[in-house]
Amino acid sequence: MSITPAQSRAARGLLDWSQSRLAEESNLSESTIRDFEKGRRIPTVNNLSAVRAALERAGVVLVAQNGGGPGVRLKDPD
Repeated sequence: MSITPAQSRAARGLLDWSQSRLAEESNLSESTIRDFEKGRRIPTVNNLSAVRAALERAGVVLVAQNGGGPGVRLKDPD
């Protein structure tokens, strides 16, 4: 599963991260994050994987399209 621009924005909201923070955590440029989230361009597969990995390391769970649309939630802290 990949990540959508809306999932990226929502995940950042849950984490209270700026686009700059996500760029830093994923080792990408802030313009890559900004353009992706605004739908201006689709990053490479490797860059999308880096965004997803950074968010997942921080505790975000990406929910696949399952009839209700893709989404995000925070991992249960146990």
